[in-house]
Amino acid sequence: MQRDLQKKIKEATYLTADKAWSYRPILRYFYIQHERMREFLYPEAIYEHLRHFVEFQEYTMDMLHQDLDSLTKWGNIIATQEHRKARTIEEYKKKNFRYQCTPYTVEFERMMIQLEQLGDSFGGSLEKTQFERLYQVLEKIGQISDQTDAECAQLWDDAMEYFRKITQNTSDYIAYIHSEKVIEKMKTEEFLVYKDRFTTYLRDFIIALQQTAMQIQDVLTELTIKQIEPFLQQVMNHQHQTFRLEEDQKDVNIDLIEKWQNLRGWFLGTIHGESEFERLQERTDEAIRRITRMVQRMSERHQQFRSRRRDYEHLATWFDGIETIEEAHRLSSVIFGVFHTRHLYGEQVPTDDMYVDVWEEAPMRHETKPRTTKYKESTKAGVIIDRSEQIAEMRQLYLNQLEKERESIERYIEEGIISIKALPIIEPHVRKLLLSWLGKAMVREDRIVKTEYGRRVRVMLEEERVFLRATDGSLEMPNVEYHFIDEEVTS
Repeated sequence: MQRDLQKKIKEATYLTADKAWSYRPILRYFYIQHERMREFLYPEAIYEHLRHFVEFQEYTMDMLHQDLDSLTKWGNIIATQEHRKARTIEEYKKKNFRYQCTPYTVEFERMMIQLEQLGDSFGGSLEKTQFERLYQVLEKIGQISDQTDAECAQLWDDAMEYFRKITQNTSDYIAYIHSEKVIEKMKTEEFLVYKDRFTTYLRDFIIALQQTAMQIQDVLTELTIKQIEPFLQQVMNHQHQTFRLEEDQKDVNIDLIEKWQNLRGWFLGTIHGESEFERLQERTDEAIRRITRMVQRMSERHQQFRSRRRDYEHLATWFDGIETIEEAHRLSSVIFGVFHTRHLYGEQVPTDDMYVDVWEEAPMRHETKPRTTKYKESTKAGVIIDRSEQIAEMRQLYLNQLEKERESIERYIEEGIISIKALPIIEPHVRKLLLSWLGKAMVREDRIVKTEYGRRVRVMLEEERVFLRATDGSLEMPNVEYHFIDEEVTS
């Protein structure tokens, strides 16, 4: 770990100190003058600037010198003694300083101005033009042949700048539309005015993103690290030409390669997961779905309180024009449905097979009991009935059914393997059996299950999408192979 990451940033002390009310205006004045290329300031000019504000009417020059000493000690400004203005020995002995702000102070103030403009909510935007510009720059990088080091460095800076804007603006805007303030705003009636523009904005971005991002992915796929190395070498050569008094300890080559890999990973993904581009698509789609759901709920709420008087008047006109009561009944059944409905509930469970359809079950007999506390069921002595024959018969039926299923499933085994991709049109019970094996295998680390017939099967899931066709329909799913790894176990 770098030692700089563990040290305290004393230059940031002025932001939270007790006298931040005076430190911050002083350093803001330093920053403004620095942007105007005025590097050195005298205490008299600083004091004259502060006196323009009501809050500094009781502020004295001694207080200013104390604040400047504190800021110098923290490293926010650099004090340089000035001798040229001295006219007497006393003035020469008296220390007259001029001050210059440090790079830390400039960056802190630049960041504070951005934060002040940002406010309490996230900014950002979904700019599709940044993707188009990045694609154009990447195309030029891929076609580069005899460019100079300076031209390569300019292309590299353009690519990194567009990529930085893409990542920063999209992440900030996604955070904005998922913030609590925006979610609460979406629940109000005023949001209905903006919902069309909001949805169109997101949809247009997704369409443009899908078109341009795919082109960027193609370019990045072709530009491997080995192919991009000559270009990065020219960029590094140009950066080494920049004159610095201090020695740069940073490895430029590693830094450039890591930035390029970050760019590729954002669009193409990494070995550890999906790409940020795919996540951006998912979160934008989710935002559109959330807007649609909220608008639908508000519309339903409006519908509940909307007057139905005109609707009923129109229906009354219909009924008034009908000549017979039978036609009126038919119209009423279409408009209002059945007036008297009954919900029947049966406690009897005819079978434990979860795949049996309702129309395949036998009818139930329900006995209605009186709703009174005095009612008691009559009981009588019973006898033990021998049902061994029925049990043996049911067991034999179950074994026969199991044998038929085994025979039907073995018809599809080829060289000890059942592949979904190679299956013809199968029976529904075969499909249910294969899916049940898949479900049992997914919860096991070794993906090995034992079938109802005593055989062990290893389930292997592939990424290829195929159709499992059956007589009652088709199911799209990943291709699955069932490997029978031993012979049938007999007991």
